[in-house]
Amino acid sequence: MLAGMKNPATLPLAVAALGALILPMGIAAAQQGTPYVVVETGQGYARLQDAVNAIGDGMGTIQVAPGRHSDCAVQGAGDIAYVAATPGQAVFDNVACEGKGALVLRGRSAKVAGLVFANIRVPDFNGSGIRLEKGNLTVSQSWFRDSQQGILAGIDTASSITIDKSTFTRLGTCEGPGGCAHSIYIGDYGSLSVTRSRFEAGRGGHYLKSRSRRIAVLNSSFDDTAGRGTNYMIDLPGGSSGRIANNWFVQGPNKENHSAFITVAPEGKQYSSAGLVIDGNDARFAPGVNWESTFVANWTDDAVQIGTNRLGPGIKRTDRR
Repeated sequence: MLAGMKNPATLPLAVAALGALILPMGIAAAQQGTPYVVVETGQGYARLQDAVNAIGDGMGTIQVAPGRHSDCAVQGAGDIAYVAATPGQAVFDNVACEGKGALVLRGRSAKVAGLVFANIRVPDFNGSGIRLEKGNLTVSQSWFRDSQQGILAGIDTASSITIDKSTFTRLGTCEGPGGCAHSIYIGDYGSLSVTRSRFEAGRGGHYLKSRSRRIAVLNSSFDDTAGRGTNYMIDLPGGSSGRIANNWFVQGPNKENHSAFITVAPEGKQYSSAGLVIDGNDARFAPGVNWESTFVANWTDDAVQIGTNRLGPGIKRTDRR
C-alpha cells in the first residue's frame, strides 16, 4: 500500500480481518470464560503455557481472547499458531518468560496473527515481544510497542522469518551494557521478509538489523520523525542478498548516528551482497533537519545494485566506507 506514495498514512493497529487464521471463539472457551482456547479441541485454558503444553509436539492454533494478558509462554516443540480472536484487542503486557520475551519460540514453527506486545522489559535490556531461538516464524497484523525490542531472533540458517502488515513503535534502547537493542534484530537466519509494515518513533538502536543470508524489505515505511537517539533504518551488518524496494524513509532530527539510512556489512563481510537490489525507495529528511547523509553506505566492494530511488536534498546515493 505504500509503494509510490509520497506521504503514506500510518498502518492501522492490526484491526483488519485475518482471513482463514481468525476462527470463531470455541464453545468450550465461551462457556468457561478462559482467555486461551486450543481451536482444534475446543478446550480452554487459564494460562497460555498450559495451552502451549497441550499442543506439545503436534500442530495447533491457540485463540487469544480480547483484553490485557499479563502472561507469557515458551514453545519448545511443535507447530503453533497464536491468533487473536479480535485483531488488535489481545495485548500481552509487561511479562517476559525466561527473562527474554512474551513468546519464547524454539519449536518447529510458529505463527502470530493480530496480537499486540507491549511494555516488555528485562534486566539485560533485550526484552522482546517475540524471542525466536529456532524454527520458522510468520507474523501478520501485529503491533509491537514500548518495549526494549520488538522481535529478537537467534541463529537458524535453515529457517525463515516472514513479517507482514505489522507495526513497530517506540522500540529499541542503547541503555544496556551489552550494546543496543533494536526494533527488529535477526541473527544468522536463512531468510527474512518484511512487507507492508511500519517502523516509527524508535528509542535507540536500528529500526531493522538483520544478519540473515537473504532479505526482502518491501512496501514498508520507516518514520524516524519522532525517534530519539536512533541509528540506521536498515542495518545489514554482515552483508546480505535480496531486495529492498518501494519503501518510504524519513530520517528525524534526534539521531545517535545520522550518517546513513541503509548499511551493508559495517561489521565485516559474512555474506556476499552482490545480489542485493535497492530500488524504488523514497528517502528524505524530516522538516528542520539540515545535515547530510548517505542513502546506502557500503563497507564492501560487492556490486550492490542501487537502482532508481527518490532521494531528498542532502542525501547522497551511496559511498564506500
